[in-house]
Amino acid sequence: MAQQLLSIITFLPLVAAAIMAIFLRGDDEAARMNAKWLALFATTATFVVSLFLLAGFDPQDTGFQFLSEGEWILGLNWKMGVDGISILFVMLTTCLMPLVIWSAWEVEKRVKEYMIAFLVLETLMIGVFTALDLVLFYLFFEAGLIPMFLIIGIWGGANRIYASFKFFLYTFLGSVLMLVAMIFMYMEAQTTDIVRLLAHDFGSESFSLLGIHILGGAQTLLFLAFFASFAVKMPMWPVHTWLPDAHVQAPTAGSVLLAAVMLKMGGYGFLRFSIPMFPVASDLLGPLVFWMSAIAIVYTSLVALVQSDMKKLIAYSSVAHMGYVTMGIFAMNQQGVDGAIFQMISHGFVSGALFLAVGVIYDRMHTREIDAYGGLVLRMPRYALVFMFFTMANVGLPGTSGFIGEFLTIMGIFQVNTWVALVAASGVIFSAGYALWLYRRVVFGDLVKDSLKTISDMTLREKAIFAPLIFMTLLLGVYPSLVTDIIGPSVAQLIADYQASLPAVVAEAAAVTH
Repeated sequence: MAQQLLSIITFLPLVAAAIMAIFLRGDDEAARMNAKWLALFATTATFVVSLFLLAGFDPQDTGFQFLSEGEWILGLNWKMGVDGISILFVMLTTCLMPLVIWSAWEVEKRVKEYMIAFLVLETLMIGVFTALDLVLFYLFFEAGLIPMFLIIGIWGGANRIYASFKFFLYTFLGSVLMLVAMIFMYMEAQTTDIVRLLAHDFGSESFSLLGIHILGGAQTLLFLAFFASFAVKMPMWPVHTWLPDAHVQAPTAGSVLLAAVMLKMGGYGFLRFSIPMFPVASDLLGPLVFWMSAIAIVYTSLVALVQSDMKKLIAYSSVAHMGYVTMGIFAMNQQGVDGAIFQMISHGFVSGALFLAVGVIYDRMHTREIDAYGGLVLRMPRYALVFMFFTMANVGLPGTSGFIGEFLTIMGIFQVNTWVALVAASGVIFSAGYALWLYRRVVFGDLVKDSLKTISDMTLREKAIFAPLIFMTLLLGVYPSLVTDIIGPSVAQLIADYQASLPAVVAEAAAVTH
């Protein structure tokens, strides 16, 4: 049973989607409610099963656990498993999905198809974090674009078609080079097994290509190919421009999953592929990633300050926070990588909650313009309290999970590059600026707009959705070892393997320089 646990978690939502597609008929009120309840039951059951996965996981074992493997199609292998780096992303996904479904309870347009899209998306997202085969990973990684493309394109805002195609084309084209790199890796290593590829040396001997000296050899080219895909997915500056459009046009539930889980696939990809498989190239190109991340933190924070749309402001905030993640990953020390993973988990809860908070007032007023609000605390005191809590968590207030991730990543990068750390630290000040500016204009002030004078406070369902998000944000803020104890040994092993690969390239770089 333990060997099949991952398969059950991965495909239970897909089975529910198939049942919904085959057996649910009609579009009356009863059919819509049946679709919602089936989706909620399936996602809740998936989360409950995933708790057994977490309970049986041994953090001290740095290898892959709960392995499930066998023959697939066309001679390809099926292999899945989790380690200390991936298991928390699985838990984040299964934990958020029931809340996402519940947040979509007011949807009345093509409800069955809407729920099917989210159930299929859950299977594909979990598959990304559990796949231990290159082909399997690529299929899950790319197939996830399809349901999100449909969610934005069918149930999104007025400019949804443009946003959905921009989202699809950016992320798909970014992955074309990764596919080419994967084909090369298979031809080189004669396997698509990720576990075996982690132990394969792809070569770091320098060579000339079209008159250009390629320091780091094949590893550098492979790293850049994967980087093209993961940088878009994160998204990193300057390939981040698809994200604000996608967030603004996506329905609330789509925005939550996009920010909370799908952006994390890029960071996970760096940890699973770029760092362990191409350590030489990671070391050589690390400074480039540092400064790209630093620019992202400052630039997108400044852009967030001038936004008039709440969703777009939070979207730019997400780009800035992902800058801390890439910075921490490529610092390649315990604090940096621990902080990067912690930041991704924390951002999943906090950013998801912020988009839900925007959704609460959007459902009532049908506008996301900041100027349309003001004085909400007088009519919605409970909402004002919840919104303030997650605003503070987004800023990185001590006692919340947002503080732990930012503090660890800045501490990690400080050991590597103090100038980058200084620029990154300024992002904390900028984040306070745009977050508090948003909160003041929406919540405080006089209630002068007639349209707001009859607005109602949060319902019991909305409070129940926010409750677990508040709990997790506080719990991880005061007890971060819940995360660091699980990821610590696997991160330590990743760093040890990485550092063992570096002496050769350091000597080569010195020879080239002189």
